[in-house]
Parts: sequence; structure tokens; C-alpha cells
Amino acid sequence: MSTTSLVIMAAGMGSRFGGIKQLEPVGPNGEIIMDYSIYDAMAAGFNKVVFIIRKDLEKDFKEVIGDRIAKHIKVEYVFQELDQLPPGYKVQEGRTKPWGTGQAVLCCKGVVNEPFVVINADDYYGKEAFRKIYDFLNSETKPNIYCMAGFILGNTLSDNGTVTRGVCKADNDGWLVDIIETQGIEKDGNRAKAKDNEGNEIFIDLNQMVSMNMWGFMPSLFEELEKGFQEFLSALSADDIKKEYLLPEVVGKLVQSGKAKVKVLETSDQWFGVTYKEDKDSVIAAIKDLINKGQYPVKLFS
Repeated sequence: MSTTSLVIMAAGMGSRFGGIKQLEPVGPNGEIIMDYSIYDAMAAGFNKVVFIIRKDLEKDFKEVIGDRIAKHIKVEYVFQELDQLPPGYKVQEGRTKPWGTGQAVLCCKGVVNEPFVVINADDYYGKEAFRKIYDFLNSETKPNIYCMAGFILGNTLSDNGTVTRGVCKADNDGWLVDIIETQGIEKDGNRAKAKDNEGNEIFIDLNQMVSMNMWGFMPSLFEELEKGFQEFLSALSADDIKKEYLLPEVVGKLVQSGKAKVKVLETSDQWFGVTYKEDKDSVIAAIKDLINKGQYPVKLFS
């Protein structure tokens, strides 16, 4: 059986949550959100997991999830660090965080040599998206044809604060035309409101298709990520100590330059995640509800 990997971005600081939010238990037997994503990915056919973490999280991470999951699926680790830079570049003074989701996935170069799906560690995506992405990756043969899970915006909002989403525009055949990373999105009656790059208020339809950083890629992506990262670093000024190299922006540029095509695979599943500390209770309730409906066993990996 050929390998198809699940790549989980788990190096985030959890700063808004106030702790290592990726390791917070939400299931009845101490399961964390990642457990449910891995379970769904395995059910869809993925047979290798690659965790992107920070070196200082390694011990906790292996104790909470890594060693346990390794009994059920092949596991590998890559480390995202601030000083992981191409030759000739150095970290600007005052910068404390790594370089964003584009750099995170680039860290997998050499470890992932097969089709792969990328997800965030602290988001629950549902079963449908994993199935659709797995089927797409295993039916597509061209190296520069990718895919993404397109979620309905209204299914991805938090009751406890604003969220960032990649607002997508697709053509009539479902191919991505543009993606705009949009911050500060919150529900506003029967629509959503946010701020554009200039700080102006904008309104978005709740049925708008958005990206939740769930992508299906071929290994050809790594070469593009590498080139793009050097261009990103070359354009930085000394003041850009918080600027990040973001996966959606990289993909958007590849699409607009014609270097890649991305199929938007629509999913109607309800997203939930722990963006804020207050989200935890609603995630626990949502998991309990899914177990009661028979979607998951009470003990996931028994």
C-alpha cells in the first residue's frame, strides 16, 4: 500500500489560549483534538503521521500523544525553530516566534516524500474532509495539482472571540482562483464582519467558503516553499519582527502565477477548535455529542 501522510502543525505557542492548547484533553478518556483528527485520517486511509513541533515541546508531546499514537500508525517528528533559516539569513533582533505555517510545512522536506494532508493541531475538521482529500490525492497524478477542504464560514466561527480564515474564491469548476487571509472575523447577526488589510470593516456571507488550513499537497510543494521562503526573508525589513510566511499566501501566489492548481473540496462538517480558553467547554460538549451519535467510540484507541 502506498504511503499517504497526515502532517500536523503543532508548533504554535498557544499564546491566546494561555498554555499548550494542543495538549488539552477534550475527550472522555483524556483524548485531545489531535486524537480525533488522527482517528479520522486513519479511517480515510492515511497511514503515516508527521508531527511538526518545537524541540522544547518534544517530551510533553510524546508523553501526551506521540508514544501512544505510534502503537497504531507510523509516526515521525520534525522541528520548527526560529533559527531554521537558509544560508546567509539570520533572525532579526527582537523576533521570538517561528516564521509561520509556510516555514512549518517546509520543515517536512526530506521526511515527507509522498502525497500529504496538512492540518492544524487544535482544529477539529470532521470525517468528510479527510475522506475527500485522501481520495483526491490518490487519484491525482500530476505533481502541481493540489486540493483544500472548503468549509462554510458559518460552521467555523467561535462564540468567544474573532478568528482568522482564508476567504476563498473558486471558479465554476471548483478550482481556487484566490484566497485572502482575513483576520478578526466574528458573527454579526445573519452575516460575519471582519477587517481588511487597511483596517476597514467588511462584511462576509456566512455561506462563504473558507480555508481552515487543511490542504492536500504533492511533495513538489517543498521546492516552491523553499524558493518562496527565501523571497519572503529577502523582502523583510528590520521592523518586521512579527511577519509570518503563511501557507495560504504561498498557495495563493502559486495559483495566481499558474504554477499550481488547487481543487476546493467542499465539506459541510462543523468545525470546532480551542482558539480561546473559553472554547474548551463547547469542544468537550461537541465531542460528547458525536460519541452519543455513534460517530466515535467512547475510547478512541483501545
